[in-house]
Amino acid sequence: MNSYLFHEHTREQLKRKAEAGSLVVVALAATEQHGPHLPVYTDSLITEAVAVRAAERASRTVPVLLCPLLTIGCSDHHLRFGGTLSFSSATYLHMLRDIGESLVADGFRKIAFLNGHGGNEPIMHQTASDLAVKHPVWTASASYWSLSREELRKENAEEVGMVPGHAGGFETSAVLALREELVDSGRLTAEHEQRAWINSGPPGAFIGRHGELTGADGYTDAPARATKERGERYVEAIVRSATAWLINVYETMESGEREARNRL
Repeated sequence: MNSYLFHEHTREQLKRKAEAGSLVVVALAATEQHGPHLPVYTDSLITEAVAVRAAERASRTVPVLLCPLLTIGCSDHHLRFGGTLSFSSATYLHMLRDIGESLVADGFRKIAFLNGHGGNEPIMHQTASDLAVKHPVWTASASYWSLSREELRKENAEEVGMVPGHAGGFETSAVLALREELVDSGRLTAEHEQRAWINSGPPGAFIGRHGELTGADGYTDAPARATKERGERYVEAIVRSATAWLINVYETMESGEREARNRL
């Protein structure tokens, strides 16, 4: 079977794919409040669309398997607003490690995590590092906004607000493109109290304030400039970037394996 979806294969088929050196992708998302206008499944909608499309495209070039989407993440900072399901950071770390350990036990030696929720990011990177320290495997990890920063800049994504932000114009545009009927269009305000310190540091840096890690009232910026057409462009830019990353990850791991064998 040639499917790129992990869960469509039998155990024997997956054993053969592991032996052949397939790259396994674990996509991480969340179920959490996204203001008064977006569904709590927003991160999962976006991440699933990106992961499925990118894995399908990458699989035309390199052997890729996409695991079922993890729809609950580390979202404790959203619990005070309601509408949120969350693992604590400690639990989420253990869970990701267990998934990685399962894939190692299954025989896979190339594992990549693709993330679509900010609260998951540091835990994902730690998991990828821990697995590579403990086992003779290759790992990689990235969030879609990091991979697509340049492509989104070319699409002028900041025209709608903070990128990626939280439940602002950017994510609202993406949900309009993916599931327009889930957006409460009557709540798309043109103004929203913003916090200048959010995303004020360099990429990879962190700054936060108790109760406002994702902005006033749980979201970062006004969503009124969001449109379906813009969302389609943004999602496509992310998919292009994620596809290129998956292909590069596999080819880099393969090249590294050849170099290691040549040193023996």
